[in-house]
Amino acid sequence: MRHGKKINHLSRKTAHRSALLSNMACSLIEHKRINTTLAKAKALRKYVEPLITKSKDDTTHNRRVVFRYLRDKEASSVLFRDISPKIIDRPGGYTRIIKLNNRLGDNAEMAMIELVDFNDLLIKGQSAKKKSRRRGGKKSTSSPAKVTDNIEDAVIVEETISDSKDVKAEKEIIDSNESNVIIAETESTETNQKDEIKLAENPSNEKKDEKTNDSPEKE
Repeated sequence: MRHGKKINHLSRKTAHRSALLSNMACSLIEHKRINTTLAKAKALRKYVEPLITKSKDDTTHNRRVVFRYLRDKEASSVLFRDISPKIIDRPGGYTRIIKLNNRLGDNAEMAMIELVDFNDLLIKGQSAKKKSRRRGGKKSTSSPAKVTDNIEDAVIVEETISDSKDVKAEKEIIDSNESNVIIAETESTETNQKDEIKLAENPSNEKKDEKTNDSPEKE
C-alpha cells in the first residue's frame, strides 16, 4: 500500500521523472508560463521553487547547485540574471497554477503554471490599489493643502449664494415699484373717466361755473 508517500511518481522511474521535471523547469524559466497536466504542474512547483529561492543569493555554489538540477547553462543564467531581481522581495510563492479545460483525448485535468511576477496584467491591477498601513506614519503635507482648497471652495459657494440673494432682493424691489406705478396710473385713469361721466351727465353745472367766472370780470 502507498500510505504516507507524498511524492507523485507520475508513472515514471526516478531518472525519467527527474529529466522530465528539469526540462519543464527550463521551459518555465525561458517562457515564464507553460501548459501541462495538473499533476505535473503541482510536481513542477515543488521542484522549481527551491531553485528560485537559491537564485536570490548569487554565489558560485548556488549557481552550481541550480545547474545540477536544470542541466542547462542558458536557463540557469536567465534565472540568476532576469528572474532573481524581480522576486528578491517575495518570500516564497513564486509560481501560480490556473486550472484549464480538460484535455479532449483522455479528459485529463490541464493547468497553466506561470511565474507570478511576470504576469503584466495582474501586476498593473495590483499597483493601482493603495497599500493599507496599520501603524501611524508621518502625516503627508498634502492634507493642509486639501483643507485649504475645501475652505476656498466653501467661501466661493457662500459668496455666490449671497450674490444670488442680493439679485433676488433687487428684482423684488423693482417688481414692487413697477406694480405701484401701474396701480397709480390705473387709479388716475379711473378718476378721469369718472369726471368725464359726471360732466356728460350735468352740462348745466359747467354753464353755472362759467357764469360765476365771468361775473367778477364784468364788475
